[in-house]
Amino acid sequence: MPDGKVRRSLLPRPVIASWIAVGLAAGGAILSATEPILAPMVLALVTGIVLSPIAVSWERVGIPHRFGALINLVFALFLIGGVLLLLQPVAVRLAEQAPKVASDVEQSLRDLRASLRGLTEMSKDVAEAISLDDPASTVSIVPAAEESAPAESAPVPSVADALWLAPSILARVAVFAGTLFFFLATREDIYRWLSRHIPGRDDSEDIERRLLEAEWRVSRYFLTIAMINAGLGVAVFIVTSQLGVPGAAVWGLLAFLANFVLYLGPACFALALLYAGIAAFDGPMTLLPTACYLGMNFIEGQFVTPALVGRQMQINPLVVFLSVIFGIWLWGPIGGIVAIPIMVWLLVLHDTRPAKEVPPTTADKA
Repeated sequence: MPDGKVRRSLLPRPVIASWIAVGLAAGGAILSATEPILAPMVLALVTGIVLSPIAVSWERVGIPHRFGALINLVFALFLIGGVLLLLQPVAVRLAEQAPKVASDVEQSLRDLRASLRGLTEMSKDVAEAISLDDPASTVSIVPAAEESAPAESAPVPSVADALWLAPSILARVAVFAGTLFFFLATREDIYRWLSRHIPGRDDSEDIERRLLEAEWRVSRYFLTIAMINAGLGVAVFIVTSQLGVPGAAVWGLLAFLANFVLYLGPACFALALLYAGIAAFDGPMTLLPTACYLGMNFIEGQFVTPALVGRQMQINPLVVFLSVIFGIWLWGPIGGIVAIPIMVWLLVLHDTRPAKEVPPTTADKA
């Protein structure tokens, strides 16, 4: 090939674009079909990356890799189990209050229909007063529809349903636990193997350092977000306890967890808090917990998070939003949680952002 000439592809651009579209569609279908395995596996990898500073701390005090990985695994499982146990009473209480919520919502809709009916009758009287000379031009009013019967409540899952789902849940827990343990126990060996097999790069040491940097950045980002979410959770706990919402501590915990799923998590939490407000109060007080939370979330999203995370996350908000939407569409809540850490990891790995700080490897520490 002569110097100065660039070798062009033999395929036209529309063909290449169509092949890329087919490949993306096939990849999305495969990821969606393998969700029972890949979703807990990727969640375990992200959890392992987040817990990597703790693993490094175990290494510094002389604890072997596998024993430190076992400690981290037990810690993660106990943390997840404790959160589920704390949330269970509130879920049961809200389910028991479903008839009151349905009755209050139905009463509100009935009052709204009565107000609209009053406006319609008033407009009829005005029309009749204006068109006294032409009775045929009076406005006819359609009678209001009869009130529909109250909707049947959703069936409560039985013990048989729980036993039917138990093997699937246990299988996902096993995949998560196994992946997390072996990743934490062999993470540096995995990075070393990847650095030698990633195509297009010749400097394996540079790739390994970049993998460690990506791990460090994701861990630092998650720690910063966790601190912000913890502050929001404490604020929600204080406000809900002062307003008299039952289970204020659990609502603070839910606010902490929901804020990890950007955009959609706070929206779902606001709806849940509205449900709790309707169940606990009557009148305008039903909206007050949700209004207070929306105000706190606005302050957190517009001032606190940009001030603390802005320098680390200089990413277009549209890209962040679309990645979260894609993750939730693909794998549900797990996809929403892992979407942003995976994005940060890929950005650092592919050197789309300047590497300012590179954590030392274990060999460098020795």
